[in-house]
Amino acid sequence: MSVIGIEIGGTKLQVVRGELSGRITERHRATVDPAAGAAGIQSEIARILATLLAATPARAIGVGFGGPVDRDRGRIACSHQVKGWSDFPISDWLGSLTGLPVILENDANTATLGEAHLGAGQGANPVFYVTLGSGVGGGLVVDGAVYHGMKPGEAEIGHLRLDRSGVIVEQRCSGWAVDRRIREAIQAEPGGALARRAAGLGRGEARHLAAAVAEQDPLAGRILSETAEDLAFALSHVVHLFHPEVIVLGGGLSLVGEPLRSAVAGMLPRFLMEVFHPGPRIALAALAEDPVPVGALLLTRGLLQDAR
Repeated sequence: MSVIGIEIGGTKLQVVRGELSGRITERHRATVDPAAGAAGIQSEIARILATLLAATPARAIGVGFGGPVDRDRGRIACSHQVKGWSDFPISDWLGSLTGLPVILENDANTATLGEAHLGAGQGANPVFYVTLGSGVGGGLVVDGAVYHGMKPGEAEIGHLRLDRSGVIVEQRCSGWAVDRRIREAIQAEPGGALARRAAGLGRGEARHLAAAVAEQDPLAGRILSETAEDLAFALSHVVHLFHPEVIVLGGGLSLVGEPLRSAVAGMLPRFLMEVFHPGPRIALAALAEDPVPVGALLLTRGLLQDAR
């Protein structure tokens, strides 16, 4: 019998059917309308689940949510992108809809589990994952399981300070932060490839960074280098504390691809104790859009084992 994995983000919703191994066999995807709030997402989830479970029963549901969660109580703490989620009892709600046991994690932890078992972290231990998207999140998998510190602690690399003034990683390395940096830079330097591609967009400028770097645009190269340096500095703290064998870069900004990966890998040793050189392997996420739903499927393994 199959299991269900759900990814609830600020921009997309994915509900998948799959196996305990993490293999996805059926997918339903929808774009999130923030104006509709949590109620709109809940309505879509209920509709999809009714279709999925009418065809074939399932054994359990795993959920990766884009924001802080109280996993032990099965409740959403809040969403920073969609209103209406605060203190929502999502595990009880899904259980009442389906009659199935539910396990909840935040999306970064869930994605880390997916990449550690079936993605770029396969065969490595520990695995650290950082998602560079609308925010910056992180997760740590040790001996195949998500590491949790004392509540409410998680691997919140996005909130590491880059200096004493309080500038955090998210303010420099998130997708929106790089978008803003590009908008400001092309006003001062409007003549290059990056400016030509990104001018007038108003958002999403970072998706043109890789192409402009490939055209050897100096501005694009500088912004990429600055972003990689900030990220490498932040990741040096991860290395000194947790000594991961691999660090996986995921999220929308990671789609810049090899130029970002190689820049971070090249800069990281500068910030490490010499004894830790050359540092962990830096890899791009291998599961494309699927680290969270794959991780959600894998979460159900522990839930079903505990139920025995």
